[in-house]
Amino acid sequence: MGKKRRFTEDMKWGYLLIAPTIIGLIILNVYPFIKTLILSFSTTHPFGIYELSGVGNYVKMFQSQEFWKATWNSIYFCILTVPLGIFVALITAVLLNAKIKGKTMFRAIYFLPMVVAPAAIAMVWKWIFNSEYGIINQIIGAHVNWTTNPHIVLISCAVVAIWSAVGYDAVLLLSGIQNISKSYYEAAGLDGASKVQQFMHITLPMISPTLFVVLIMRLMASLKVYDLIYMMVDQTNPALTSAQSLMYLFYRESFVAGNRGYASAIVVWTVLLIGVVTALQFWGQKKWVNYEV
Repeated sequence: MGKKRRFTEDMKWGYLLIAPTIIGLIILNVYPFIKTLILSFSTTHPFGIYELSGVGNYVKMFQSQEFWKATWNSIYFCILTVPLGIFVALITAVLLNAKIKGKTMFRAIYFLPMVVAPAAIAMVWKWIFNSEYGIINQIIGAHVNWTTNPHIVLISCAVVAIWSAVGYDAVLLLSGIQNISKSYYEAAGLDGASKVQQFMHITLPMISPTLFVVLIMRLMASLKVYDLIYMMVDQTNPALTSAQSLMYLFYRESFVAGNRGYASAIVVWTVLLIGVVTALQFWGQKKWVNYEV
């Protein structure tokens, strides 16, 4: 009886300690999503008034070319940013782990974009991409409309996204690399393995769990991209349709057009899209993620 009573008391303390987190999740995540789900099946009016109207918002959404274009833009943005961004972050992490002078300073420099305000980042890069006096056009000696050309505007935004996130991803991967025992590399060196072979057969398998976490985080962030495109591409920009993501379309429909029911349907679609991509990643991790130490 004494052990059972002690176990019950421990459970009470456990529930008490996690209560703030659970309450926060319910208030800030669960309830808003349920509300959004209800609104996606509703016709909304001013002052928060709404009435259930069935699947009309979804029918309108699936029949909209603008919606499918925004969906493709979000997926294309992932294709542009995730593979290259993780590759650059991995190479950066390996270099930062090497025996070089001032590597602590370099780590801080690479991580700096994560603590800089997105508005400041967008302002600097809009100046760099400026077609009239931007530094890139000055260097290449050409007149390229980096942010107004529909064919390259999303690529320009992807460059900024990779630059902004590579430091954070590199720090995460660096922590995984530093947890690898040096005895593995010493043994491989004695067997005559080159640095490339050590990287392929020791480093990559050992940091695959960290790499998987970074991949999931970057996929979610790319599919939910909004602020970067909002600040890089003005609403009067002729290339807006080619850069508009799902979250940007949600912003326009909800806060500009005031159609919160239709905007909620876009959010639900985005959540489903992220869920499918995440589920595929968790299914595929069995083939390349190594959890054995």
